Amino acid sequence: MLDVRRLRILQYLATYGTVAAAARALHLTAPAISQQLSALEREVGLPVVEKQGRTLRLTAVGELLVSHAEIVLSDLAAAESDLEAIRGGGGRGVVRIAAFASAARRLIAPLWKRVLGAGDQSGGALTLELVEQEPDVALETLRRRDVDLAVVHGYTVLPRDVPAGCEQTRLLEEPVLLALHPDRAVRMGIAPGGTVDLARLSDTPWLTPGRETSCYEMIQRACGAAGFVPSIRSRSSDFSVLAALVAAGAGAALLPRMTLPDVMPGPISLHPLLHPVSRTVCTASRSGTSGRPDIRHVAELLRQTAAGTAPVLQEATG
Repeated sequence: MLDVRRLRILQYLATYGTVAAAARALHLTAPAISQQLSALEREVGLPVVEKQGRTLRLTAVGELLVSHAEIVLSDLAAAESDLEAIRGGGGRGVVRIAAFASAARRLIAPLWKRVLGAGDQSGGALTLELVEQEPDVALETLRRRDVDLAVVHGYTVLPRDVPAGCEQTRLLEEPVLLALHPDRAVRMGIAPGGTVDLARLSDTPWLTPGRETSCYEMIQRACGAAGFVPSIRSRSSDFSVLAALVAAGAGAALLPRMTLPDVMPGPISLHPLLHPVSRTVCTASRSGTSGRPDIRHVAELLRQTAAGTAPVLQEATG
């Protein structure tokens, strides 16, 4: 019979890539990892890893075992979550969250207030920890078990899939809005709040986030679908900077609704798109852990926070 502990080690090796990294994550020594892998190969009767230069890589048999290990370990995590629920631990524990910047501001900060309102964290109740990360990094952090929940997003023009061994829950969907200085909108004959065909902005200077963000790629795809490559004058991954530049008349920007500043830095005209682009915000967790009482409790509070945030944002932009 296969040893579940050795399957977990193989899964960690697949996740972290090297014996040394897997050993650090499991709080074991590298020799101990190697010994357990050798024992697993004796159980299987086939090699599960092979040398590639100075590192090890999974064989086809090893990859097969990892795919089964994901299911087995997810079931074990679900069993542990169910047991914890029976013990009644929903109001205690530490839940680590990775979230992109606008979600951290619009969703996690209000969530934190809800949690603090339910009890004093210093008294051993539910504790939150937050790290700000872009979705791709957040999902990798989740996969490596460095966080319990990842708040991520995907666009209609740039969908995002969660990695194997993880599951996601939709929180909200928000429109991407075109932001222009009102004078520019008037010169283009665009009515306040009117719908705009992006093709009309092919000669307009553009303001975008950095190349490393999925928002940048979303803008490239949206403009590409409208038949042009945007002429980018400024890049900043701080959306409040982009809003300030729009208000200064520097160019046009595409802003997901949740990124809009609470107080506009100047005159900005916001417009829906003729061919709408929307951003879907989701939570992701490792399979089997969503039933853990503290994670389930935080996820539910986050869902309530998202439901309460959308109307406020709608009022602010509508």
